[in-house]
Amino acid sequence: MQPTAEDHVPVLVVGGSLVGLSASLFLGRLGVRHLLVEKHPDTSHHPRGRGNNVRTMELYRVAGAERRIRAAASVLADNHGILQARSLTGDDQEWLFKEIDPGGALARISPSGWCLCSQNDLEPVLLRCTRELGGDLRFSTELVSFEQDARGVRALLEDRRTGERSAVRADYLVAADGPRSPVRERLGIGQAGPGDLFHNVSITFRAPQLAEVVGERRFIACYLTHPEADGALLPVDNEQDWVFHAPWHPEQGETLEDFTDERCIGHIRRATGVPDMAVEITGKAPWHAAERVAERYAAGRVFLVGDAAHEMSPTGAFGSNTGIQDAHNLAWKLAAVLDGSADPGLLATYEAERQPVARETSARASARSAEHSHPGYVPGPGAGGGRQRGILNVALGYCYPSGAVVGADPGLPVVPEQLRLTGEPGTRAPHMWLRDRDGQRRSTLDLYETSFVLLSGSEGEMWRTAAKGAVQRFSVRLDCWLVGTGPDDDLVPEEGADWAARHGTTPEGAVLVRPDGYVAWRAEGRVIDPEAALTEVFEALLCRD
Repeated sequence: MQPTAEDHVPVLVVGGSLVGLSASLFLGRLGVRHLLVEKHPDTSHHPRGRGNNVRTMELYRVAGAERRIRAAASVLADNHGILQARSLTGDDQEWLFKEIDPGGALARISPSGWCLCSQNDLEPVLLRCTRELGGDLRFSTELVSFEQDARGVRALLEDRRTGERSAVRADYLVAADGPRSPVRERLGIGQAGPGDLFHNVSITFRAPQLAEVVGERRFIACYLTHPEADGALLPVDNEQDWVFHAPWHPEQGETLEDFTDERCIGHIRRATGVPDMAVEITGKAPWHAAERVAERYAAGRVFLVGDAAHEMSPTGAFGSNTGIQDAHNLAWKLAAVLDGSADPGLLATYEAERQPVARETSARASARSAEHSHPGYVPGPGAGGGRQRGILNVALGYCYPSGAVVGADPGLPVVPEQLRLTGEPGTRAPHMWLRDRDGQRRSTLDLYETSFVLLSGSEGEMWRTAAKGAVQRFSVRLDCWLVGTGPDDDLVPEEGADWAARHGTTPEGAVLVRPDGYVAWRAEGRVIDPEAALTEVFEALLCRD
């Protein structure tokens, strides 16, 4: 049924690709009614955007989608690392890195791990998950125009199959409409950054013989550096279906029409070093690598997420992951404002937190492209290069020195040089394994999704009383968990782990964690009046002071 002029929805999401679908999933899990519109008739059919980092998989884990995603990605579960080679048949080959998680060290800091799942496999999973939550998702539906006032946004939609137009009113609009975002352009929001970096044509092809040539080298991607046929080779099923990213130079007058099947086949044969290989071209899609960040992430009741807010070089797969994490950050804040527990001022912290992350991450993505000599990328003067540190500090360690946090160090680097997950306000809360009263094993991260969470220890009853007072005063979603080995404790750390030390506090202290798993505040020791302390904290967090 098409909406009428009188229809109202709390949130309108524009764009049904990876970030828009993730926003829909996160809003649905929080019980926020919303409408998603996507101009294309279906989810993506092209294998791209395959690298889902550990933080993204943590979010999908808590949202109940991780197992389905890993099932959809099972064919590439054993692929790791990036290989660089002049060809697949020569001796000039080097692993830029061979393992994503060498030694399995990641298990100490996260219940999840990296996942190689192409966008065309991931999006249908997200679509099913959000529809099971009752989500209203309409494909072949385009946002024609919108206008906003102090009370909300009025959007005009068009069904691209029938041409029928209808209007819907929303309290807020979330624009996940890509790097050329019509919503961002209509708002007049500019972008800052170096701009275009390079251009590629993504070629899907079928070549069963290539599996024999690749052999046991189960890479995520192989950067082929043949001087006359460079590019990036990516497996789709490790058997017959592959993707090749060929450099494209529109600045030299090269057009997409120049990439004929014959040219693409010859390029792939030269690049791989197999001159007689049978190649069947099955698809082509242009893409553009750029480094840009929107100058504003919001205008009134309209918010930008994903590529609408930032563009990044593909090296490291930071772009889509940053966008998914944008959506997660914004979702809980919209939920809090819509249920009345937070003042609309909370929504201003979305830009305050996420824009600095995008700036730092996009710069590091470009530097990583320079380090890896990504095919097609020629760094300009002064561009970042040289050996880059590991990407965990970027993917998992990004911080919020300001925003919806209390007590964060304003000098905290947005992306630290080394990963520190020790419970500081503004950082992702530490992971540790616990057992509940029923003996069920869970990570601390599994506690954080639909509410604030207060962890406390030996002074737990005082904190529990204070938490009840905060719920009554602010109507906020807040769960209090007592952690320890006593008979009244809710959660018992496994193997005698010290939850307080892991979170940078003492057993008498407490840690308050936001619904997105970021530490909002902590008491590093005994507090004389916990109720007064929580009242002050929530007044600041919810912009109620």
